[in-house]
Formats: sequence, structure tokens, C-alpha cells
Amino acid sequence: MATTLIARYQVQPGKAELVENALRRMAEAVRADEPACLLYNANVAVDDPNLFCLYEVYEDDDAVIAHRETPHFQEIIEGVIVPVLVRRERELFRRAVA
Repeated sequence: MATTLIARYQVQPGKAELVENALRRMAEAVRADEPACLLYNANVAVDDPNLFCLYEVYEDDDAVIAHRETPHFQEIIEGVIVPVLVRRERELFRRAVA
């Protein structure tokens, strides 16, 4: 059953462009290397350029775990993005209604 991950990143002022560029690289890597990721969508808030929301859909929980273990996740998310965050929130969901 599909697993959805929603992540919210509050970025330090002045670091939004860095995060947006890093998320662009991340999306490309996910599309190229993670067939179990069904959707990877990064968004920025209309009224707050420092607030990002990621909406990701994976085939199952194992695919989410595998995503977090990829070299591109470690390099881009943990290495580039996390150091410039004020706050990071993540929630996992399973489909309730098909």
C-alpha cells in the first residue's frame, strides 16, 4: 500500500534559493534512481518564500526507508538543506480511501 510523506522545511532567511536549487537536484536524482517513488513534488509557500512543503508518494514503507538511505538524500537533504533549516517537520500517511 502506498505511503505518503509530507515534509515542511522552514528555511533560514537568505537561504531559500540554496534550498530551492538543492531540491531541484534532489527531484532529478529521485526521478533517475528511485522507481519506487511514485511522486516527488517540492513546493514553496505563496506567502512565505522560506517555507517549503514536500509531497512524496512511495510504493510502501520500505521505499521511504530506502529513499532516506540513498547517497543523494544524505548529500543533498542531510548535507545541504538540513544545516540551513530553522524547523523540519515530517508526517507519514497511508491511503485510507482508494
